Formats: sequence, structure tokens, C-alpha cells
Amino acid sequence: MFPKPKPQLKPNTYAYESEPMVKPTGFREYDARWLFGSEINLMGVEALGLGLGTLVHELGVAPKIITGHDFRSYSASIKMALINGLMAAGCKVHDIGLAVTPMAYFAQFDLDIPCVAMVTASHNDNGWTGVKMGANRPLTFGPDEMTRLKDIVLNGRYKTRDGGAYAFIENFPARYIADLTKRPKLKRKLKVVCACGNGTAGAFAPQVLEAVGCEVLPLDCELDHTFPRYNPNTEDMKMLHAMRDAVLANKADVALGFDGDGDRCGVVDNEGEEIFADKVGVMLARDISAQHKGAKFVADVKSTGLFMTDPVLTENAAKTDYWKTGHSYMKRRVNEIGAIAGFEKSGHFFFNKPMGRGYDDGLIFALAVCDMLDRNPGKSMADLKNALPKTWSSPTMSPHCADEQKYGVVDAVVKHFQAEQKNGGKVAGQAIRDLVTVNGVRVTVEDGTWGLVRASSNKPELAVVVESPVSEARMREMFAAVDAVLRTHQEVGEYNQKI
Repeated sequence: MFPKPKPQLKPNTYAYESEPMVKPTGFREYDARWLFGSEINLMGVEALGLGLGTLVHELGVAPKIITGHDFRSYSASIKMALINGLMAAGCKVHDIGLAVTPMAYFAQFDLDIPCVAMVTASHNDNGWTGVKMGANRPLTFGPDEMTRLKDIVLNGRYKTRDGGAYAFIENFPARYIADLTKRPKLKRKLKVVCACGNGTAGAFAPQVLEAVGCEVLPLDCELDHTFPRYNPNTEDMKMLHAMRDAVLANKADVALGFDGDGDRCGVVDNEGEEIFADKVGVMLARDISAQHKGAKFVADVKSTGLFMTDPVLTENAAKTDYWKTGHSYMKRRVNEIGAIAGFEKSGHFFFNKPMGRGYDDGLIFALAVCDMLDRNPGKSMADLKNALPKTWSSPTMSPHCADEQKYGVVDAVVKHFQAEQKNGGKVAGQAIRDLVTVNGVRVTVEDGTWGLVRASSNKPELAVVVESPVSEARMREMFAAVDAVLRTHQEVGEYNQKI
């Protein structure tokens, strides 16, 4: 029997090469993330594959699974270790090779395979690895499946079975690209900066945009797993500023940037202004609801309040449901309520028919932006952005907080604001109008200014977002009020960036 993993082993020792190591905190709410080498070793990844295969059998799903890997120096070896474990558990593995994450989701449909295990650290820094998993397309695992997987792996409850097999699917990216581009070409000639941060999307995104009729200006599209300029993260200001500079230098219509595994997209308009993904979501919701009256949307709790108050969405009878942040939560909610699309502030966008199959795909998002511009031939991206009601909003700010402590801190913050509301207390000088606690706490005061605190599902961090429909000063007042509560917890460290 394969040995039970240990939470910590010293690298460069006999034990490290002979036993699986899996740090328990790597099992997140809806996927898995570890620092490779110090938190998980290759035998630990085999244990993960064996546990995942065991869970697939438990769930009563056909033991057939798609695998792929992102472009990092160690991802292919991690994938092969995962495959060893999956085959030992009796799974038939269909490997699509180097891929963006949505390509693996597409493969579940195109090859009629129920399960997926995509090896990717997404937008995390080099050194990180992880797996995005699912057994019920187009959904990925949520807390229930992840909790059970954690139990199986850490307690060595996996079961080996006969019947494991491996098949490599040759030239699969061509099938994915053909599926995205079997559509009419754009009528409007768009000049598009395509930014990939030297990540995996650089192998695919430029040719997709060219195929639909864009004039593509590649920016850092050469694959380089050292990420020499900046991390491929569409919320990273270095990447957004590089996109801004390229737009202005080339007089482009828009810049579209893709994260490390291609399931997110970031946008910079023709004037060089980055548009936070939630605002792009409102723009797309306007465009979609004009064609589909009464359309339903889902927005994550970090997103702008405009989804509820925008007059155009109201006129189009659009309905928006605020839900938990996280690609698995959002996918599940979009499909549960039959929403046509879901929008997450981080840049994960989920499109159902007729635009997609319910999963997040940065390239489908990019094509939706191009289609929106195509339907508005006399208007620029900046024009469409400026037509939205004005709000002042922050990026997602991420103070450090250890994985072992962050959920306890957030629970305490939720209780603080619940007590304030109950006792008639004020936040940023005003009474609390509304509290949303589906995912951390989103506190909205009388003038519509709001602040959010939640635990990051991917990193040892909290996530803090603030927005005001009144003024920048009110936004800053809300940040000061929220931060004052956080500063009462010594476990909370410094921010990665502040407003």
C-alpha cells in the first residue's frame, strides 16, 4: 500500500525521496495549492492522484479523467506524478499536454470525459503548484469534495485498483482553437494588444484573436517560465501598466491580458486606463441584456454595486445575484440558477449558452469584449466605460494572514460588524444599510459606500475591497474604517498594495 503522507519532510534527505509529503493547508476551498518542494514533494503529488482517483470511484463517476499542465519549469513532472497516482487508482487518463485551464474544461465536453485534473498554479508566483479538479462538468470541486479529498489523502484512505491506463491526445489545442473561432468574423477592425506575461496563454491567445479578425499586437507572448517582466496576473499593476503603455504607444482599441493559466482576462481601454473586471462585467451585462431581456447574472461579493443599481440593467430587466468569490462557487451558482453569465472581480468570467458551456475561459471573455465593441461601432472602450455611473473603487488589497489564522480573523470581523448593526453603530460615519455574509462580510452604509473583508482561498492572505458611489474621499473613509477593525488583530500583516 502507498504510504500515508507526512506534513513536513526535510528536502535532500532519504526520507524526502522515500515518503510522500503533503502540507494540509494546500487543500483549499475549491482547488489545491502548494509551494513545490517545501509543502509537497513528487511522492506527495502521487498520493494526491491516488486520493483523487479514489474519490472519483466514491462519487460513482466513470473513472476517466482529463489532465493537462501549465507552463512552469516543474509542471510537467508534477503532472506525471499525479498521473501515476490516478492510474494506480484505476483511472483512465487522457492527457492533453501543455494547456490553459479552460482547454482542459473544454476537453471534458469534446472528448466526453467526466473528470478533470489540471496542474496549474494559476496566477501565483513561481514556486507554487496546484490542481484544479472536477467530476461533474462544467463544475469544479467545492468545499465538500475538497474536504473529503483532504481526508482520503492525509489519512492514507486511498484504494489501488486495476484498470488504469494512459493516452496522450495529440494536437488537442487545435480542436480548442477551432471551437472558439467557428463563428463570424468581426465587422469592425480592432487593434488589440494581447498580453500574456510570458505565461501559457501566449501559445494560444494571439492566434484566436487573429482568427476572429483582430489586428493583434503581442505583448510578452513568448513562453518563458521565469516570468522575466512580471507575474502573469491580470490584477497585478505591473502587468496592467505594461498593457497601458502598449495601448498608448500603438493607439490600440483595447488591451486584453491573460493570467498564468488563461482562465482570467484583464482589460485596459484605448485611453490606457485599466478597467477593473467587475466594471467590465457591468458593461458586458448591459450588452448581453440588450439582446436577452430579463437575463440573469451572478456577481461575486467583491464586485461593484452597479450590478444592482445601474439604470440600463434595470431598464433591461436584468437580475443579478451576489455570490461567494471563487471560480468553483461562481460556476456552481451560474449553473444552479441558469444565469447567462457570471462575473468575478478577479477576472474569472463564466458564460452559459449561447456564449459558452458554463465554465470560466479568459478567451471567451476576450471575444465577448470584442463582440461588444463590434456592436458599438461608433464608440470606444473608454466611451462604454464612461457611460457607466461613476463609482470610486479599489483594487483587491491583500494583507498577509497565515492560512491557519485567516478564517478565524474573518469570523471575528463578521461578528464585529454584525454587533455594530445590531447596536445601531456607525461605519465610516454612517449607519449600516446592509450586511452580506455569504463570503466574509460586505458592509454597506446609507450612501451606498461599502467595504468587504474575506479570506483568500488561494494564498495566506485576506482580501479587502472598498467602493463608493459618492466620492473618492468616501471610499478612503470606508477603507480606513475597515482597516481599523483589521488592525485589532495582530495576525494581520502588511498589504501588497493600498489605495
